[in-house]
Amino acid sequence: MPVVLEGKLADLSAWKPQGCSIAKALDIVGTRSAMLILRECFYGTTRFDGFATRVGITDAAAASALRKLTEAGLLEKRPYREEGKRTRHEYVLTPMGSDLLPVVLALWQWGDEYLQDGEPPLERVEDATGEPVRVQVRSASGHEVPLENLRVRVNKKWRRPA
Repeated sequence: MPVVLEGKLADLSAWKPQGCSIAKALDIVGTRSAMLILRECFYGTTRFDGFATRVGITDAAAASALRKLTEAGLLEKRPYREEGKRTRHEYVLTPMGSDLLPVVLALWQWGDEYLQDGEPPLERVEDATGEPVRVQVRSASGHEVPLENLRVRVNKKWRRPA
């Protein structure tokens, strides 16, 4: 069962998803390279060579993805210099980038559930307790919200761009 669309959204043929936040997000993080670079950031990778090697992409692809994520504000370049070498840059998550953690964890969780043959290779657990960590859809008051109980409506505060 799909989400419940309210008001004028109920007739799918009467509107188009203009200004869609999902489309805007995918414009930035919708490639395999971008998502795996974000994964690596969460794992602690910061250096260019580490991203290219761990993600398994060419230097050109790594440079392009890192530039796009930096320009979008998800990563920040910080200079570093090893003794006797030229200044280089490392890449660290900004608060905007860190806020993608639930997205990355949700993809990981979904992949564990539907794409692994048997047990997945890694687990997500809380540091303090060792309890499994799961991404869930919850209301502001903490109630779990299944798909059929999710409503979508036009935001009264939204103004269509001119």
